[in-house]
Amino acid sequence: MPTRRRALLVILLLALLGLASLVIALAAGSLPVSAVDIGRALLGDTTDVAAEVVRSLRLPRALAAFACGALLALAGALMQVLLRNPLADPYVLGISGGASVGALGAMLLGLPALLVHGGAFSGALAATLLVFGLARGEGSWTQTRLLLTGVIVAAGCGAVVALILSIAPENKLRGMLFWLMGDLSHAASPAPALLMLALGLLAALPFSRDLNLLARGDLTARALGVPVARLRGGVYVLAAMATAVAVTTTGAVGFVGLVVPHLVRLAIGNDQRVLLPAAALAGGVLLTLADTLARTIVAPQQLPVGVLTALIGVPVFLYLLTRSPRGGAS
Repeated sequence: MPTRRRALLVILLLALLGLASLVIALAAGSLPVSAVDIGRALLGDTTDVAAEVVRSLRLPRALAAFACGALLALAGALMQVLLRNPLADPYVLGISGGASVGALGAMLLGLPALLVHGGAFSGALAATLLVFGLARGEGSWTQTRLLLTGVIVAAGCGAVVALILSIAPENKLRGMLFWLMGDLSHAASPAPALLMLALGLLAALPFSRDLNLLARGDLTARALGVPVARLRGGVYVLAAMATAVAVTTTGAVGFVGLVVPHLVRLAIGNDQRVLLPAAALAGGVLLTLADTLARTIVAPQQLPVGVLTALIGVPVFLYLLTRSPRGGAS
């Protein structure tokens, strides 16, 4: 269990890294922008081209990247407590698969970007309801039943995605593949993701003590007065909604929700009161920096941000497997 001082220091450091990642995202690009221009842009200057680029293009994208990375990391931390499985991530219950079916179906029909986002959110919501309904059945659900149901639904969604890709015209395939690998170039307003992030943290933090007890097992949590069934249902809904909003905004960005909670857990332990906000900050930093690299490393071309998060996440996770964490999810 980390000391309070160490936990506060880690959160402060992550907050500073978050600010630094946003500044880097605003400054980097085909048109380099100085700190002075960034300040003028944030103060509302409309006479300078660089300031207009920052305010109209880079700032919304950077905020969307930070908010979605934070949502994925928060959802991953919640899923690992809910399923008591260190391999759980935001996509393990088929939410990403449902969103992919909805988004790619809208692209196949040639619908505008707004309806593509609406299709992604509707698909994610439908997958969430389907998994929860099937896993619950006629009684209460268990972690194993929920996990197996999610894996089967995800497999079914994967088959539908493969079908859509096989019949899609060639001129639409590139956009579909970029969406599947994560792409922030067409991210809508960051407002929904920022709002969901604020609501998610406000909803989760008051129950962080109960989540600590739930991580020790249902019997222990019940013995200490935790309403386990209601808490698990609430955690599932919150994690599902956070994932749905993130996937709707960025597409299916992998590894953020899996790797970030583990990294934070290694640094500060498994106290959810500190882990949840710290994971959200770290996830925001990671996705913001990854997206900045994605749009600058081979500029003027852009890479799918999910490719970079995977290239970062795979070696990091393999490294984590060689270490003994201070606190696990189970």
